[in-house]
Amino acid sequence: MPSPSAINRFYNSSNLIPCVFPLFRVVFLLLSLSSAASSTHISGGPQDDLFPEILRDEAVARLYELGKVSDGDGFLERTFLSPASIRAGNLIRTWMEDAGLTTWVDGLGNVHGRVEPPHASNKALLIGSHLDTVVDAGMFDGALGIICAISALKVLNMTGRSTNLQHPVEVIAFSDEEGVRFQSTFLGSAAIAGVLPNSTLHVSDKSGLTVQNVLKHNSIDTSEENLSQIKYDPDSVLGYIEVHIEQGPVLESVGVPLAVVKGIAGQTRLKVRVRGSQGHAGTVPMSMRRDPMTAAAELIVLLESLCKRPHDFISSDGQCNAFSLDSLVCTVGQIDTWPSASNVIPGQVSFTIDIRSMDDMGREAIIYELSNQMHRICDGRLVSCFLERKHDADAVSCDGGLNSQLKSAAYAALKRMTGEDIGDVPVLMSGAGHDAMAMSRLTKVGMLFVRCRGGISHSPEEYVLEDDVWTAGLAIQAFLDTNL
Repeated sequence: MPSPSAINRFYNSSNLIPCVFPLFRVVFLLLSLSSAASSTHISGGPQDDLFPEILRDEAVARLYELGKVSDGDGFLERTFLSPASIRAGNLIRTWMEDAGLTTWVDGLGNVHGRVEPPHASNKALLIGSHLDTVVDAGMFDGALGIICAISALKVLNMTGRSTNLQHPVEVIAFSDEEGVRFQSTFLGSAAIAGVLPNSTLHVSDKSGLTVQNVLKHNSIDTSEENLSQIKYDPDSVLGYIEVHIEQGPVLESVGVPLAVVKGIAGQTRLKVRVRGSQGHAGTVPMSMRRDPMTAAAELIVLLESLCKRPHDFISSDGQCNAFSLDSLVCTVGQIDTWPSASNVIPGQVSFTIDIRSMDDMGREAIIYELSNQMHRICDGRLVSCFLERKHDADAVSCDGGLNSQLKSAAYAALKRMTGEDIGDVPVLMSGAGHDAMAMSRLTKVGMLFVRCRGGISHSPEEYVLEDDVWTAGLAIQAFLDTNL
């Protein structure tokens, strides 16, 4: 049987003859099934196969079907409780019921599916990810984890092994993680964790609709008075796990489909508004302008310098050694101008800032320095600046016990797929935010990463190999079989 790295090189070869690939997959599947048939089930139970028809074929088909559910014409877009988001939630709920789960939708639009074994403890294992997407998204971000979890539970129900579970298992498709519509991430998971502020219900989108308006439009009556009812009791939760595409290139470079996540970088989202004096592009002399556009440009370049060379800016107080800023990244992702005409000096320019680091104190130091430098620049250009914090999430460390169990499950899945000892399962950090960050406020969390081609994410080019989807499903199945 070829090693994972050999398989990786084969899949990524640009010189394959198209007819060879299906033949290889047939041979690979037969060899994998032969290996599985010669070994006992990972939990020590009866012999079992690898369920490719559910964990791979059906799961992949569902990923592609869900990837067509979009508010955009010719591209994938699903924002919080948009028409496409509702259709996607209904589809997920149908698949949950097909897997034998009891389903419902909560007061923030999260879709739940639960297996309640007889004589089980009241502490439930939660498995989740998100249904919403960015604009022009890929089809695997978020959806992969939900569908793999549903597929793994379907296998357990089909084989009768779910009745042996010692704890309920609940899959949650969170209604919002990306924060595109209301610029406030983790709406769904933060509500369940009990950390969503009541004021969030009154935040407006670009059309002026509030979160509460959108909920009511979808027949969900959630108010400040009953928002707390969505929160889970920590004593009712065993833990939370999340399976997600890596969104980076490391797994592909080492030729392994799965990795354990040891932690998630902290994140702050800011919105900067720069106001100046609106005027005619042809009649206002350069020396008399109060141009918010040029001020915003200088601020953006400042941010880049600050994040590329942080110690040049924050070392003068002697505290720089207290910070670890190797993981620091800063991004300006959106710029808006008013009135946005080619022959008008704008009156206002707004832009977003995304700052991430594993060091929360270092991230705060960067924001403090940015604020000081920003006001100095704006004062010098005779414009006014306003800095608004839209989102904050501290860095999260995944639970050591859960990670050990996930690592064993990933190892078992990889060994069953390849028929050989694949060595140690990689352990990675996550620079991207995940619902696990909000859920860590409720319970212990663990995560698995799944290899994605080129490390590309938040793009239509996002892609996961079918057999890697299969491996992820096997890993979840292994985790449930072995630990619950």
